[in-house]
Amino acid sequence: QVQFVESGGALVQPGGSLRLSCVVSGNIFSFSGMGWYRQAPGKQRELVAALARGGITFYEDSVKGRFTISRNNAKNTVFLQMKSLRPSDTANYYCNAAYNPSEISSWGQGTQVTVST
Repeated sequence: QVQFVESGGALVQPGGSLRLSCVVSGNIFSFSGMGWYRQAPGKQRELVAALARGGITFYEDSVKGRFTISRNNAKNTVFLQMKSLRPSDTANYYCNAAYNPSEISSWGQGTQVTVST
């Protein structure tokens, strides 16, 4: 069973930046793509950014121009660079497979991002 270990979350002021990391226990190229998801209290988990094996990216409308997904293939690590953070970005952030629902594995603990003064 593939495992995902997310890190990098923190408390940050509005307008600030963070870089999240996700170490995958397996080969990330075995997936059709990787994605970052987030879940805010009382809301459903949503996909915010995805990176296909071939390099195509997807961004949810509210994060376009502010978030950038990338990967380090050699280290089986996926990153999410976040800038111009807003209070509405506050959530627990997770990584998992994307583009092929059948590839989604058990969720990790996630990493908490809190944007507040």
